[in-house]
Amino acid sequence: MRALTVVPGKAGSVEVSEVDSPVAGEGELLVDGVALGVCGTDHDIVGGEHGAAPPGADRLVLGHESLGRVREAPQGSGFAPGDLVVGVVRRPDPEPCGACAHGEFDACRNGRFTERGIKELHGYGSQQWTVAADYAVRLDPDLEEVGVLLEPASIVAKAWEQIERIGGRSWFEPQRLLVTGAGPIGLLAALLGVQRGLEVHVLDQIEEGAKPELVAGLDATYHTDDISDVASEIRPDVIIEATGAGPLIMEAITNNAAFGVVCLTGISSAGPKVTVDAGSLNREIVLENDAFFGSVNANLRHYELAARALSWADRSWLAGMITRRLPLERAHEAFTAEGDDVKVVIDL
Repeated sequence: MRALTVVPGKAGSVEVSEVDSPVAGEGELLVDGVALGVCGTDHDIVGGEHGAAPPGADRLVLGHESLGRVREAPQGSGFAPGDLVVGVVRRPDPEPCGACAHGEFDACRNGRFTERGIKELHGYGSQQWTVAADYAVRLDPDLEEVGVLLEPASIVAKAWEQIERIGGRSWFEPQRLLVTGAGPIGLLAALLGVQRGLEVHVLDQIEEGAKPELVAGLDATYHTDDISDVASEIRPDVIIEATGAGPLIMEAITNNAAFGVVCLTGISSAGPKVTVDAGSLNREIVLENDAFFGSVNANLRHYELAARALSWADRSWLAGMITRRLPLERAHEAFTAEGDDVKVVIDL
């Protein structure tokens, strides 16, 4: 069968390779791959920046944003042939830390976790794959066109769970949300904000095309102005920062409303240093009882929350997030950005 593979650490090594067909082990589903989403992490792996093949393997099967259809399921697994499923990305470490031992493997304390398509486990970028039934999530059948969005939606579902838990330290009835960045994570964060009844604002640099149209489709407000101007006008109770841009991160932390919560979801690259007046920043955070935190990855609970959120969403809006689809034989094109890209998907 064919699979999208790469030699970790070697830029330009991505290719569609012939690999052995998988054989389901005890308690595993055998799944026909339907689609694979491509994100910044995949770009970094293809660029040779990180990633690790399974022990003893030279190449890594890429892909952690999965969607498949069950071909074979063990009796008693809760799944049946024909079910639409997504595979969870992370697995807990073999000698679990406290978080992993309690099912919170997204918050692993010792870093010995593994991840499908990223770290020491083959991914879902193949025509068939297997997954332990305990790490598979069933989707509504009518989500087949957009179900590949479940993994990024799980990241956002976790972020919202954490925002609400932190806000719950005291009275917390947020009214206004500002999302910085209108990529997949930012747009899904805005969607979940709308589902919570918030007044939603999204900030990005792109002035026309799919991004502002998708924001308008949520009846949210799209901005291209400076974040300080936007924030001073709307005074957001919650900011979800989804760009990872250093200056924007600092602006987000200093421009939320009093007793606000800032969630950082973007992964930053090394870049120019940003000068910070630590004393002034500390004074503002303390006197306003602000909170900011980072959030990444997801556990089973978050996948289930995300599946529920997608089932509530308008299908045509979700489909609009997928701006480019490629067949597997042209998968290498997914790693060359085009101007109006939001989410690129490879059909398996």
